[in-house]
Amino acid sequence: MIKRRMLLAGSSLLATPFVARAQDAVSLRLHTLVTSPHPYNAAADWFGEEIARRTNGAVRSTLFPSAQLGPDRAVLDEMRLGTIDLMISTTNNAAAQVPQYNVFSLAYLIPDYEAFRRAMRADGPIAARIQALYEERRTGLVLLGFMMGGTRNLSAVKPVRTLDDLKGLKMRVPPSPAVARQWQALGTLPVTINWAEVYTSIQTGVAQALESSLSGYIAERFYEVAPHLSLTMHEVQVGHFTMSARSLARIPEPHRATLRAVAAEAMEVGTRTGIEADEAVVRRARTEFAGRITVHEPDRAAFARTLAPLQDELAQSYNARDLLEMVRAAVRTA
Repeated sequence: MIKRRMLLAGSSLLATPFVARAQDAVSLRLHTLVTSPHPYNAAADWFGEEIARRTNGAVRSTLFPSAQLGPDRAVLDEMRLGTIDLMISTTNNAAAQVPQYNVFSLAYLIPDYEAFRRAMRADGPIAARIQALYEERRTGLVLLGFMMGGTRNLSAVKPVRTLDDLKGLKMRVPPSPAVARQWQALGTLPVTINWAEVYTSIQTGVAQALESSLSGYIAERFYEVAPHLSLTMHEVQVGHFTMSARSLARIPEPHRATLRAVAAEAMEVGTRTGIEADEAVVRRARTEFAGRITVHEPDRAAFARTLAPLQDELAQSYNARDLLEMVRAAVRTA
């Protein structure tokens, strides 16, 4: 009997460290606005799997997609308190906290995928500048990296290949003065229309063109009313991976470098997913939707030259001329 009790006690002591490790594991909640499949969620899922593997389960991350934790603005407020840990979302939605993020929405700032990779490295100067802005504005946030969530392109009731094709075209724009000014500079007549009313507005002639993600163009069936898809690639959509500073402080010191490394790699996973998704939509437009969609390759260089002076003016209004020049320098680097 005594021997049996000793064996039980010994087995209990042996089990204790494993129970403690499970109980002490840091569990993180990761927010996105979007529904799968989406590049943001692909990056988030990969991050969750890989951080658990590389820390032997000491750090775990669970994705809450489709705005389950709330809209971006509310989530950012929660992250300041540490009640939500992580988010992957568009920089547009964080511009209330960091107005300089508006720079990344300037048309033709980042011309292509490889320029994005050069400019937006997690260990690069632009990421460092954004982190400094997080701290200057006392956001309670830590930047983990950037990813490319896809490109925005133009679709219209007629072919658009040159600047002349844009002249006088009634262009649907969101309620953003900066976006309206950019399309006006390209020769269009901007018309502010809510997203839910875009299809009807094109159908009835209130607008003749719109800009959207490629996936949105297909999902919303805009090709039925705007069958000419011009691959303007006027905006490479920048997504940010941000963490609550309080949550980072909860990560055991030996795992913090691992978390940052895995986060940076997750951003490349998301970027690759975004590129592949865009390329898949273009293939579908040229094959599955042939006869319903006509794909055009416009003169992007001419569009970019036209908008360059406006980039300076708008960046000045965001107090972000330094950030603009940093992106331009990174983009030019071969």
